[in-house]
Amino acid sequence: MITRWMSGVALVVVAMVPTAVSAHTTALGWRPCSGEKIAMECADLAVPLDWARPGGRTITLQIGRLPATGTAEGSVLVAYGGPGGPGIATTQAHPEIWANLRTRMDVVTWDTRGYGEQFGGRSDGLPCVWTRVPYPKVPADDADFGRLADTNRGYAEACRHGDPEFFAHMSSADQARDMEAIRRALGGGGLNFYGASYAGLYGQAYARLFPTQVRTMVLDGTANHSDANWLREVGESARDNQAAMRRFFDWCGGTDMCPLDDAAHDWRELVAKTERTPVGARRVEASYDGQDLRSFALGLAREGEAQWPVLGQAIQDALKGDASDFAPQRGARYPDLSTPVTECLDWPRFRNRAELAATLNRLRRIAPDTESAFTLATGTLACVGWPVPATNPPKPLPSGLPPLLGAGAWVESDATARVVRQAPGSVVIRHEGPGHTLYPFNACARDHIDSYLTDRSMPPPDTVC
Repeated sequence: MITRWMSGVALVVVAMVPTAVSAHTTALGWRPCSGEKIAMECADLAVPLDWARPGGRTITLQIGRLPATGTAEGSVLVAYGGPGGPGIATTQAHPEIWANLRTRMDVVTWDTRGYGEQFGGRSDGLPCVWTRVPYPKVPADDADFGRLADTNRGYAEACRHGDPEFFAHMSSADQARDMEAIRRALGGGGLNFYGASYAGLYGQAYARLFPTQVRTMVLDGTANHSDANWLREVGESARDNQAAMRRFFDWCGGTDMCPLDDAAHDWRELVAKTERTPVGARRVEASYDGQDLRSFALGLAREGEAQWPVLGQAIQDALKGDASDFAPQRGARYPDLSTPVTECLDWPRFRNRAELAATLNRLRRIAPDTESAFTLATGTLACVGWPVPATNPPKPLPSGLPPLLGAGAWVESDATARVVRQAPGSVVIRHEGPGHTLYPFNACARDHIDSYLTDRSMPPPDTVC
């Protein structure tokens, strides 16, 4: 699961239907946003809760706009991922990153449906207390699988019981239909969209539902939700993760800053030991098995050279009996995730333990050092037993889309490339280093993205920033 943006971690597609909102342009009553300090304007937009029932219940979205500082040639719709990242508050906190784009375009964002006050959002929210829980352990047998399903259903029902209808309409496809309503309310014209992290799934859903309305679309540091065979993509993401761990091993072998003589051998020895007996982490009064350590180690490996010495020391100390250096300095003691309401509507889940076991065995062959860590094989374990089916599963992009622009650092650029290459002429901007999303932090990537969003000027293939 993709779970962060500025801080640098799931088959039935509802048919596009005519709606009251899509039938005409809705005037937006712009006003200063509450507590506004940067001249940002806000407006409310009513949309159907269930887009298949346009005459039914509605919810209210709050939209924010940073007006162009020059002559506005159009708008760019921005989403920050999460899911649930508050568009208005994030834009208010970081208006400077849009300064160049705003010389020609209005920057428009919105607080996504369902994620209300608890996420800092101003749109109508699902009455749910989102909790963070450790990643589920891989079930050892069919009985364990059944218990996992019951546990997950309990977490889900705690959010579902207050508003079952809302709970069932928080997929990325629902967000994409909201995007179309916003596009029309802004006066129509082709959609210019920048989607960071999980919001890239909103963009992929929009491209499937409304391909003729796409003018430009940037997918920055996102996951591939556009492969009909979701388990094939799980394998690809595992391969990317193995490459990240291999970078650490190679670094360790070429520097005196790593305390390990043979990083790959030592890592494998440690994991094998913890699969038999978990290793203690005295500082946090916890103990970690192989599944825990793979998640922690991969997180450090993906952070690059700044964290590689930490990872080397953590492996060495854990081999001596104390895995405290793997434990996060703040927050939860174990790898965890938030209640996955949107994710469980977007991604399929394993139907039984046999299907799960076959996938895990395949991942061990593909990625022997990271296995299922940071893949949907682990993430979607939290969706087993979920009371609502996946309503927006992965599906290929349609033909006829204009060229799309992807961006990403290590690991993320590969996943994003697997999405955009489905649209001929698309390009991915790569950063050969760590990070999560490029636009906020990488001036080179930001310049290319701004040129694309304004003039549809595509950077050269294989652009590296």
